[in-house]
Amino acid sequence: MENNPIKAHFYTKPEEIFITARLTSIVDIGANPIDGDPPYKSMLQQDLCHVYGFEPQPHALAQLLNLKSANETYLSDAVGDGNQHTLNITNASGMVSLLKPNQRQLDLFKDFSEWGKVITQEPIQTKRLDDLVAIKHIDLLKIDIQGAELMVFQHGREKLKEAVFIQTEVSFVNLYEDQASFGDIDLEMRLQGFIPHTFTAIKNWPIKASWNEYGDQQFNQLLEADIVYIKDIAYPEKLTDNQLMHMAMIAHHVYKSVDLAG
Repeated sequence: MENNPIKAHFYTKPEEIFITARLTSIVDIGANPIDGDPPYKSMLQQDLCHVYGFEPQPHALAQLLNLKSANETYLSDAVGDGNQHTLNITNASGMVSLLKPNQRQLDLFKDFSEWGKVITQEPIQTKRLDDLVAIKHIDLLKIDIQGAELMVFQHGREKLKEAVFIQTEVSFVNLYEDQASFGDIDLEMRLQGFIPHTFTAIKNWPIKASWNEYGDQQFNQLLEADIVYIKDIAYPEKLTDNQLMHMAMIAHHVYKSVDLAG
């Protein structure tokens, strides 16, 4: 679904206007709404973007479809490498993954063994990001698919050439078997011309063996984080005017990065 109307967008000061030939295109892979409002909510509310969300879990997809606005399109495709995989359905819907939970790692942390317990497995056919015909443009990719993010990046390199922002979950302790680490993700992002911009969330979690004794104190074990990458701004000549305009829009409205937007 393409958005054709010319839109005038204010992004920092009233006298500074960006004219873009289409709405900002946001792709959300793993759009399960369990974590509350998405970071791009303000752009949706101002009719500044169109969101294409992918969520293979029927219950989560039904929630998204029930609440969606005119500028939201949700599909049931599982995005991956184009091959058939096994979808591991866990006690907690936020831990459902194409990868099998790593029980040794889950056992380290309070509650994770129960949340990550596999209750059923289903065969599922994945589609490559580069092959998704519904996606004509990507300006911002938001992705959280419990350890399979690298698979999507590696099979979406053509479509991601246009993207200027990527927000992805990364892991410092791999809770799934064969999961890519933060270092693996960072190498792929840099290969595709992205650099780190900011963390939107950093999750520390208590090691289970210490919980009973120190339950009300601070815990420092890094577990996961949401990190935002941007196209390398040291080389603006490699970006089109349209990419620069959408970068400024997203920087201002989604991440409040006034230095980047200005």
